[in-house]
Amino acid sequence: MPGETDLSALISHMRPMLDPEHYVFCTFETMAAGDLAQYEPIGLFSETEGTTAILPVERARELGLADAEWYRRITLTVHSSLEAVGLTAAVAAALAEKAIPANVVAAFFHDHVFVPAERAQDALEVLRNLADGD
Repeated sequence: MPGETDLSALISHMRPMLDPEHYVFCTFETMAAGDLAQYEPIGLFSETEGTTAILPVERARELGLADAEWYRRITLTVHSSLEAVGLTAAVAAALAEKAIPANVVAAFFHDHVFVPAERAQDALEVLRNLADGD
């Protein structure tokens, strides 16, 4: 099923949803994605420098990595196409205007925005206002 590509429709139909879980971005020089599966990452990305894993805090704690900054995930619950243009830029710009860092991960059905845990409610409000046209 193809996703939406029209930027106006994407923004007006997105319903940002805050995940109650806290996450940590971790990097591993020597562990491969398969080695990290036991820690239940919600995201993995291989880079030249190592493998980045987005882990639930409790799983990061098992690795001694829970002292890193904690993030919350906001899912933009609109089915965006991987070929859509401008959604990431619009979301990032709205959050940047309020000085909220955003790490966007695009998956097949939805875009996910990771924001510092202490700014999650602020970010959710910004994104809801964006969707409402405020």
